Amino acid sequence: MTTLPTLHAHGLVRRYGSKTIVDHVSISIDAGESVSLMGTSGCGKTTLLHILGTLDRPDEGQLLIAGEDPTALGEKACARLRLATVGFVFQQSNLLPGLSARENIALPAWRLSGRRADAFERADMLLARFGLKARGDAPARVLSLGEAQRVAVARALVNRPRVVLADEPTGSLDSASTTAVLDALTEVCAAGSALLVVTHDRQVAARCGRQLVMHDGSLAPSLQLPSGVQ
Repeated sequence: MTTLPTLHAHGLVRRYGSKTIVDHVSISIDAGESVSLMGTSGCGKTTLLHILGTLDRPDEGQLLIAGEDPTALGEKACARLRLATVGFVFQQSNLLPGLSARENIALPAWRLSGRRADAFERADMLLARFGLKARGDAPARVLSLGEAQRVAVARALVNRPRVVLADEPTGSLDSASTTAVLDALTEVCAAGSALLVVTHDRQVAARCGRQLVMHDGSLAPSLQLPSGVQ
């Protein structure tokens, strides 16, 4: 019996007017696998990430997340699938500034299960796991950039997602904070999730088990990056 990859996309196309932003992209990522995606600005990386995370829908192609086709679902069912199976980490942590670190992490789990106590218990476990136990009650607005990104990784993991998508998660961090966030992302794969990291940083890409490059909307496996990629 063949086991499907956790994330599988075939022939994805996304157009805006007459311009093709994502051009027949196919990608598969297994559970516990990490993949980096590099490419020059404007080549379609973020649009692809939004499609893979069900924030956008392709004009053509097939997408399966944990064996389910989100394009066949209605808006509410798709949002439920996204909440349960996909975790996002963005360049800016996108934490809710008025909530504490603990509350930011717990919120997706509370929304999914409706059980507040269970959500906060899970958040406390993740705070300890990422060395943030002492910062749990701190408002998100006072966290350092590195702390905020580790909280964002913890939030992405709180529902035990099958897929984690990170868009330039270290782009605004110093070297020490970058190392801390990359160590936290390593935990993503250790937990059995499929990880895709969009990055301009070669060192970040090298931390992943497989490297891909995007150019003018198309995807190719490569360790030799084209000129213009930072």
